[in-house]
Amino acid sequence: RFILDVNDEFGTTIVLIEHDMGVVMDISDRVVVLDYGKKIGDGTPDEVRSNEEVISAYLGTSH
Repeated sequence: RFILDVNDEFGTTIVLIEHDMGVVMDISDRVVVLDYGKKIGDGTPDEVRSNEEVISAYLGTSH
C-alpha cells in the first residue's frame, strides 16, 4: 500500500521489479514484461495478462 500512497501523493512514477504477478497486476497501471532481458509485453495489466508471448514465457505453452 505504501507504493500506491507515494504514487497518489506525489504523482511519482515508480519502477517495481517483482516476480509475484498478483502483486504486479494489483498495483500497476502499466506493466512491462521482460524475458531474459527482451521486452515481450507492455501495456495495462489486462493487456499483458492476455499476451500470448507473456503467457508462454511465464506459464508455459500447455496452459
